[in-house]
Amino acid sequence: MILLEAINIKKSFGNRLIIAFDELRIYSGDKIGIVGQNGSGKTTLMNILSKELEPDEGVVRINCEVKYIHQLTEEDINADKRLLSEFNLTQKTENQNYSGGEKTRIKLANAFNQENVLLFADEPTCNLDLKGIDLFKAKLSKEETYIVISHDRSLLCDYCDKILEINDGCLKSFNGNYIFYKEQKELAYKSAQQEYDSYISKKRRLENAIIDRQNTSSSMRKKPKRMGNSEARLNKRSTTEIQKKVNRTVNSLKTRLERLENKEKPEESLRIKINFSLTNPPKNNIIISAENLSFKYGSRCIFSNAKFKLFNGSKTALLGENGVGKSTLLNLIYNSFLEEAEYGIKIVPRAKLGYFHQCLENLKLDSTVLENVLMDSIQPVDVVRMVLARLLINRETINKKVELLSGGEKNKVSLAKLLVSDNNILILDEPTNYLDIMSVEVLEDVLSKYEGTILFVSHDNAFVKKLANKLLIIDQQKIIGYPGGLCEYEASMRVNTENKLKETEITIIQMRVTEIISKLSRSDVDKEALEEEYQRLIWKLRSLK
Repeated sequence: MILLEAINIKKSFGNRLIIAFDELRIYSGDKIGIVGQNGSGKTTLMNILSKELEPDEGVVRINCEVKYIHQLTEEDINADKRLLSEFNLTQKTENQNYSGGEKTRIKLANAFNQENVLLFADEPTCNLDLKGIDLFKAKLSKEETYIVISHDRSLLCDYCDKILEINDGCLKSFNGNYIFYKEQKELAYKSAQQEYDSYISKKRRLENAIIDRQNTSSSMRKKPKRMGNSEARLNKRSTTEIQKKVNRTVNSLKTRLERLENKEKPEESLRIKINFSLTNPPKNNIIISAENLSFKYGSRCIFSNAKFKLFNGSKTALLGENGVGKSTLLNLIYNSFLEEAEYGIKIVPRAKLGYFHQCLENLKLDSTVLENVLMDSIQPVDVVRMVLARLLINRETINKKVELLSGGEKNKVSLAKLLVSDNNILILDEPTNYLDIMSVEVLEDVLSKYEGTILFVSHDNAFVKKLANKLLIIDQQKIIGYPGGLCEYEASMRVNTENKLKETEITIIQMRVTEIISKLSRSDVDKEALEEEYQRLIWKLRSLK
């Protein structure tokens, strides 16, 4: 059954064409993910399909009830008590000051408060902690039909069976999940590279053949030495005929060269080398530490005698549920660096902290992208340009004023500004928010090659697994260090859970064995059955131990 169809759609903003496609149909049971670079028109497409935005041309027909989870809007709580409890909002109904994660939970609870025939969701996991993301995915798995914009790759892999890519205003559909989409893009890149290599090879062969024939023709014009006049005339006529043939061959080769279909070289990832020695990095093994960190907001205790260590060169992820104090800890560290307050946090003298947070306070809105990044740069201009290009900020964008950029583009400019500055420690609070997937993957690669120390907060599971080699976990007002990445931590937690279950099972079996032994002394029981059960339980205990 067709739930939605969009025919001959065009939408422009000013002179820029944002979306143009012939047709798009959404059928009952479709689970669609939308991908594309920041500013490509993903939200515009969603707004057109939901009929919240009129296209310049074309028509959209919706044949069912729809629900739209918007990215940037705020909503009042109107979900039932069961959903409020599930989304951990029961205690928030009288509160008007919500964190970013709580605002997202409110929108999700409201959306799932009713049965949805067709669900639209624009970055629905933004600002959610890992538990909130898992809850959203569990709810989404029960929806029959949806179309979602997300930078969460695991969501697009596990919960979408079709990917729509927006590129230069055009839509391209891939019948598979995000992994299939990436594989097809890689195959297309390899095919384009092979075609380009073949084109260059043919072009060079033709160019070399032309040069060779032209050299042959030039050498034939010279009169051989010690030749009489009559012989010279005969030689000239013969040479002229041969030169005509050579010239015809040259012209034929030039025609083939002109008709050779031009192939553009596929874009390759730029390799950038930032001279990290210019930041005068510290040599200490431990860069930042605290032994007795305590902090309160009014009567609410956030940290109580907490301690942590941040090691030189580490890429440490700060984990914890919404509201436990992750951003608070980053602020405390940065304020200690600025010497605005004393919290018992020790920072080595040569440490220079660059802080990325959602307010983007390090940007001047009335200056261009390039002016902003060069402002605090200690790297050469060509390196600055390469960093911007590597973060998918094109030549046209670098001369735009920052105030004209999208949220994702501003994020990338702010990150670029930190990477080329004299900072040798980066503190990053949700650096992937509002970034498209391609930009997130690029950022992963750039930060993984960064030679300094990184402490970051991110609820993007794949991003944390790719980047972090150490963890700090906030739990019950304490900070727990883990000397490995998220994959190792999850594996150890599974082992701990399995061990606890095993210990519980052993305890239950031992209690039953004790009970059987006490019963065997009685005359009113089936001793044979008890003995058989006893032997079976003893073998079970041995296998568990």
